[in-house]
Amino acid sequence: MKHNIAVVGASGLVGRKILQLLDEFDIEINNLYLYSSAKSAGKIIKFKGNGYVLLELKQENLVSKKIDFALFSAGNSVSKEFAPMLAQSGAIVIDNSSYFRMQSDVPLIVPEVNPEAINTHKNIISNPNCSTIQAMVVLAPLHKRYKIKKLVFSTYQAVSGAGQKGCADLKNGIAGKENKFFPHPIFNNILPHIDIFYDDGYTKEEYKMINETRKILNDESIKITATAVRVPVFNCHSESVNVEFEKPCDINEIKQILTNSENVIVLDDFLNCSYPTPLQATGKNEVFVGRIRKDFSVESGANLWIVADNIRKGAATNAVQILKLLINKN
Repeated sequence: MKHNIAVVGASGLVGRKILQLLDEFDIEINNLYLYSSAKSAGKIIKFKGNGYVLLELKQENLVSKKIDFALFSAGNSVSKEFAPMLAQSGAIVIDNSSYFRMQSDVPLIVPEVNPEAINTHKNIISNPNCSTIQAMVVLAPLHKRYKIKKLVFSTYQAVSGAGQKGCADLKNGIAGKENKFFPHPIFNNILPHIDIFYDDGYTKEEYKMINETRKILNDESIKITATAVRVPVFNCHSESVNVEFEKPCDINEIKQILTNSENVIVLDDFLNCSYPTPLQATGKNEVFVGRIRKDFSVESGANLWIVADNIRKGAATNAVQILKLLINKN
């Protein structure tokens, strides 16, 4: 069955990747509506060899269309204003912003982890934070086996996570030009700062990982701390994850569990320098994990190195996977 699909924020990094993945995942489309800001409206975007005119995102351009599914990737303010409008009209919204994520009546879904949560939606579904998604694909099967007691996240996030302006800052830095977006130069530098700071010194990005992890795993008892860092890499987020379990764990069993987990690729042969890197993960939909080793500082713990394409699995791929869940459910 073909569906009427809208992509809101179609001219951005994630929006364009969503279009690519709609093609790759063979989503059957009847009518495709692409929305952007007034600045980009009128431009042509190619999809499957056809040109589509970007429509300005405003109420009359939405309510005049019969939309079955809408994939949003245009920021919190846009989602706040327009997602409920579409949801009330009968469309199901898959939202990539953080605006709805922690609302109790909005499911926060990673298809490999909690696909059953899709049954609770009220026409709005949230796509988790990019760095949370890749961690959950790896950690959920381990939580099921050993029960996670504590997590320490240290993320090393690519500039594409900040959108086109973040990428431009790195390109400008390489060319010897001044940065315009980040508070400090990102070229040849590392910034322990992603999103706004709160009064306690944590950033919004760090709280996203903490709160979203508990919601997705449906376990408020997990102790979590995080440090989110921006690095001068164009694509793919990397994470060092220290995990302490309630039950005794075995490193070889952890490797086997992850090898058998959906959309997880284990690269863990340190003798041959085999471990995940951003260059290996770029353009892939899977999550890569390696450097799997015992944490000797606790009774039952492990260290993991997790890498994934933040524009794909961290955003667009996960959204289109959710769309496929919805389509198959119907």
